[in-house]
Amino acid sequence: MAHWVRYQRSGAAGFGTLEGTTITVYSGDMFNDATPTGERVALSEVDLLAPTEPTKIIALWNNFHALAAKLNSPVPADPLYLLKAGSSLTSPGATVHRPASYDGKVVYEGELGIVIGRKATAVSEEQAGDYIFGYTCVNDITAADIINKDATFAQWVRAKSFDGFGPFGPVVATDVDPASLVVCTVLNGDERQRYPISDMVFSAHQLVSRISHDMTLNPGDIICCGTSVGVGVMKAPSNTVDIVIEGIGTLSNTFVQ
Repeated sequence: MAHWVRYQRSGAAGFGTLEGTTITVYSGDMFNDATPTGERVALSEVDLLAPTEPTKIIALWNNFHALAAKLNSPVPADPLYLLKAGSSLTSPGATVHRPASYDGKVVYEGELGIVIGRKATAVSEEQAGDYIFGYTCVNDITAADIINKDATFAQWVRAKSFDGFGPFGPVVATDVDPASLVVCTVLNGDERQRYPISDMVFSAHQLVSRISHDMTLNPGDIICCGTSVGVGVMKAPSNTVDIVIEGIGTLSNTFVQ
């Protein structure tokens, strides 16, 4: 298993694999024949960036049996998803600020993210694993009151696309079995979510296959697998949110009112 990161040092961006507190630096393309340079840098000497630069961020809705049951929603026949704006992305450790234009509820959503490694168009479920580079942690931050503010049109994209509302990372972990993973969300030191990825309605391979028949997926693109029970409002003036997935790592960000 490798844990890939992107980082910034002295104004210059780089990438490599993280082991403990040391980054092994690579050159070239993370997704295609990346080559180690022989250089190693300490994690303390760099600022981590979001680990990829996706052309699109796809976010699933109603993709867990437990949440569907709680909401009394039917299990969907096809993946239900939206696109988050690329400008919503932010780095691990970044502080996310409440939008000046919005004074309603803001919620955390701890999720598993699928990272695409090869251009994927209309791939089969059996082929899908060949197009997955790895997995990451996602906090799909949402301005909840906006979604149904207008009775004629559900505003999912607007609610989830404010600047900073798309932190993910800190790493992309390769050679991970997603069905074995558990997502844990901790808000200000209190565990709020703990759910198994095995409860997904559509598996990682099914999501990649189904969505690739709708649109081409590019290297670095993120599929946010959706969340389960335990989503809640961030109420304190300053909120530390940790998305913890053992085998991947901990994505930590602060949301301030």
